[in-house]
Amino acid sequence: MIKIIKKKFKQAWAWICAKFLLIKPGDNSFKGAAVGLLIGSVGLLLLSSLLRAINIRDPWVLVLGLLMVAAAVLSGMLSARLYNLLNRIPRWNKIAFFASIPLLFTVFFGNEKLLLASILIFSLLGATWFTLSKTGFKNLKTPKKVVFIIGALIGIAGLIMSIYYYSLKGLEMDEIENAALYSEVSIPHIAGESPATKGKYVVKTMSYGSGMDKHREEFGEEVTYKTESVNGVAFLDDWDGFGGWWREKYWGFDSKALPINGRVWYPEGTGPFPLVLVVHGNHSMQDYSDPGYDYLGELLASRGMILASVDENFINGSWSDLFGGLSKENDARGWLLLEHLKVWEEWNSSSDHAFAGKIDMSRISLIGHSRGGEAVAHAAMLNELDFYPDDATIPLGYHFNLQSIIAIAPVDGQYEPGGTLTKLKDINYFVFHGAQDADVSSFMGSMQFERVTFEDSSYHFKTGLYIQGANHGQFNTSWGDNDTGNPFKGLINLEQQLDEKSQQEIAKVYISAFLEITLRKKIKYLPLFMDARQGKNWLPETIYLNQFEDSNTKYLVDFNEDFDVITASNNGKIHGENLTVWRESEVKLNYREKGTRAVYLGWNYDLEDSLKEKPIETSVPDSLIATYTLDLPVGEYHLDSTSVFVFEMSESTESSNPKTGGKWVNENNNEEVSNSNDEIEEESKNENLEEKENEGQEGEEKEDSDEKEPEKPLDLSILLVDSLGNEVKFLLSDFSALQRQVKVQILKTDFLENDGTSEIVFQKFAFELQAFRSKNPAFESSKLKRIRFIFDQNEKGVVVMNHIGFMKKLNSVTTL
Repeated sequence: MIKIIKKKFKQAWAWICAKFLLIKPGDNSFKGAAVGLLIGSVGLLLLSSLLRAINIRDPWVLVLGLLMVAAAVLSGMLSARLYNLLNRIPRWNKIAFFASIPLLFTVFFGNEKLLLASILIFSLLGATWFTLSKTGFKNLKTPKKVVFIIGALIGIAGLIMSIYYYSLKGLEMDEIENAALYSEVSIPHIAGESPATKGKYVVKTMSYGSGMDKHREEFGEEVTYKTESVNGVAFLDDWDGFGGWWREKYWGFDSKALPINGRVWYPEGTGPFPLVLVVHGNHSMQDYSDPGYDYLGELLASRGMILASVDENFINGSWSDLFGGLSKENDARGWLLLEHLKVWEEWNSSSDHAFAGKIDMSRISLIGHSRGGEAVAHAAMLNELDFYPDDATIPLGYHFNLQSIIAIAPVDGQYEPGGTLTKLKDINYFVFHGAQDADVSSFMGSMQFERVTFEDSSYHFKTGLYIQGANHGQFNTSWGDNDTGNPFKGLINLEQQLDEKSQQEIAKVYISAFLEITLRKKIKYLPLFMDARQGKNWLPETIYLNQFEDSNTKYLVDFNEDFDVITASNNGKIHGENLTVWRESEVKLNYREKGTRAVYLGWNYDLEDSLKEKPIETSVPDSLIATYTLDLPVGEYHLDSTSVFVFEMSESTESSNPKTGGKWVNENNNEEVSNSNDEIEEESKNENLEEKENEGQEGEEKEDSDEKEPEKPLDLSILLVDSLGNEVKFLLSDFSALQRQVKVQILKTDFLENDGTSEIVFQKFAFELQAFRSKNPAFESSKLKRIRFIFDQNEKGVVVMNHIGFMKKLNSVTTL
């Protein structure tokens, strides 16, 4: 049968070829087509150049056109030559090369370095194998033996090195100094036991769901309470095609019958207890994510809270998504949370249900991880609406008493209601993110942080936490230390990653503390969110960067009011001196803009080596020190003994003296136009000539040995002046030195191209005005007139500063 089919196929192909020969153009036709195409395109280009030259009266345009013709013809000749060379490559090599590209691209998730290295190593090993087995080394001539040996050594060495580096946990990076440790001795610790300590309640578990789950008994036959499925068509797009077919085949339902499944940890007792829902993010839908928050369930239930881990695996990713799958579904994730709350409300109000009266529906919080972290923000937004913003024919009207939401390493902007980013108001918000996150490799939750505002009279706060060494998956026990989803975990650099126990301890401390504040009004934990050092006894040692703002905060300037760099809010004025960088611009994260503007300030004193170790104030004249000054309208901010001076600051890794290169360099005489000061250089030469001569070789050796020392954190002075001229001056490091940006290498291959990637992450600084009375008893904080930032502690640097203003002491907060 097969022979007959092959014979028929050959006959058909021969017939097609014979018919094509009847109409195939001759050689002259092909030559004529080439000449016509060349003359036509060259002629049009030259005519276009001629007309432009006549129009603007510049003959050089015609010369440019001629050069373009020459370059195009040369390029065509080289391309034809390259094509001929490629045709000489044996057919099977071309097949193998072009077939391997999509296969290896899929295996390595598009990493071109691994792809090219694999093609080279596999090809050389294959060539070595076939040469030895088919041709024989003895049969090779001497030149080919040399080439064979070189190729074999490269292939074998490449394979050995690949296996070796794959087996390593990771590679070492340059040490990063923890700036917070410079002044931690002056930081008080919160009294009492850690909020991660298990409480007094006996923990019980149960599950609820459709009772018809095909794969999971806890939501199937062994479900504790059955729930009705809901129609999610309005919130889910693209549940169709092959991807939709497979999803429905696997789960046994479509978007019209989404189950309300959850696993629950709850305290034994009569209650009523606060209710917390936690929802996972995107992951393989067949590798179930909802069990991964058991460590939170055990803790929170023991402390008197109900935790329900919501199952939304059925809208997670699948291999079938290669053929089209769900997209922009985070509104559906958020809406499903509200449907879960609806079930809990029904149970609480049903007199015959086991949970009747045991749930405090006035104290509700939502936790979301990854896409779930974005979804909880959408849930809070949708909760306030009566109708779905993208289709007002869909009623909502939930209006639950959401007190707070927590976002764990969230994404942002996957769903945009009405084409805009979700904004929240009058709700407590906490977001935290790990620097070693290989899935969401940017602090995207800081974008939503900027879109949380407070308008009512109640006390609210929003807070952020950035954690060195934390990855994406270890906040979920089911996900673990492999953020990429690639089964070849050895490609990830795990050397700088925190262990799972430490990472989950951080989550327990902060999540429990946040919920104790927002659901139990235990405000003693508030300082933990301003400064992680106040919980040092509870937290694993690493670098923590805190962000914080509450409804008592009033800003002097947030740099969003206008484009004038010398104006502040409420008629304040700004001026700077001796700055090498000064601009107000949008803050950019690794991939997107943060959604807020800030001021960028840089200085560079370009000191000689002999002065670099000396204090700046003794090496640089006062008249040349860089400063940034804000003048306030007196009495505008009603400052008193409870007032705290606050601002956010981050290092920027851009050049501190950008005018020493690029467009600022005069190429005719190689003289640089810059802000470096001849006066500083002259003083350096006069005062240190003898010292420089004596150092000699010793100085050079010291410079070499210092190359790998970690950079010292940035510091600066701050001067406050009241309207009577009384001054107080203090250091940034009185609270904390400024943390250098936390650099990370996510993959081992990243070490081949850079020394680490990082982004701007703000750090909150707070100084109680009352404390300055000890520095100058005459200073009147209520009459504060001027704030000056003086860059006199480091030779050079660039900082990004935002949200400069005042708040009340946290210990003055009495209720939420």
